[in-house]
Amino acid sequence: MNHWKVLIADDDPNVREIIRLYFKQHQMEVMEASDGESALALAAESQPDIAILDVMMPGMDGFETCREMLKRYDFPVIMLTAKGDEFDRVLGLELGADDYITKPFSPRELVARIKAVFRRMQKSRAPQDHGAALVLYEFDGLTIHLDRREVMAGGERIALRPKEFDLLAYMAKSPGSVYTRDQLLERVWGYDFLGDMRTVDVHVKKLREKLLPWRSDCIHTVWGVGYKFEAAPCS
Repeated sequence: MNHWKVLIADDDPNVREIIRLYFKQHQMEVMEASDGESALALAAESQPDIAILDVMMPGMDGFETCREMLKRYDFPVIMLTAKGDEFDRVLGLELGADDYITKPFSPRELVARIKAVFRRMQKSRAPQDHGAALVLYEFDGLTIHLDRREVMAGGERIALRPKEFDLLAYMAKSPGSVYTRDQLLERVWGYDFLGDMRTVDVHVKKLREKLLPWRSDCIHTVWGVGYKFEAAPCS
């Protein structure tokens, strides 16, 4: 088991205690905060490997805390949401959260989610065999550097989160091919992703917004099926 530093922010001391006791059994270092402001201060001081944020906190709620963390840091975030509240889940994903878990939950499930997030991150960051010559995809005004995990559009670098880059690169490798949401979840997020298909929709929406200065219509919705990437390659 890796010795991960986990920041948990929840205004319920019982939840924090349960998580702390269970996580210590798995050799995880736990840092606790009861509100968003304290969580941001702890993040600046301790640089955790991952943060777990409850949506409903006094003062700065989990959404605002997530937004601020992702502006400043690159570690993953898991949101704790109310049972069955789809709005909270979708909003958390739109902000850039890596996963969510609904209350009530078991600490064992939370540990499994953390492991899954780190496995996906390691897979994303591992060197990929793209062939001896293929290190980038070039389209009219858009360049995707596979080795540097960098996207340039209109001469400007576009800041993408890891899964946004993976999704764009996967579809761009075969322009015109149609992928179902299930296929994208399997190929980009992996078999162990425990979320739902709305994750794909949220990431496509964010990609379109970030690609807007170049062209937002390169990712097409194929109604009733999924998505495809279409752009003219550089000649």
